[in-house]
Amino acid sequence: MKPLIAPFTAHPRSVGESYWEHMGVSLSFAGTMLLAAGAALVHAVLPFLFVRTGSGIIDRLHQRMVAQRARR
Repeated sequence: MKPLIAPFTAHPRSVGESYWEHMGVSLSFAGTMLLAAGAALVHAVLPFLFVRTGSGIIDRLHQRMVAQRARR
């Protein structure tokens, strides 16, 4: 049974999270990136809207990821 579970737990454990914690963090990043993608799509058509939204979201996500690494 362990060989079947290892691929699901190795990476989360390497970053100090359980499988479920890692899933929550990953899903929160995915949702935030979807918002950034939506802003970028609108910006592509209407360049006067969401001028810094996508890059600002990416900056905040990067800072959040770096801060999480520092805590571990």
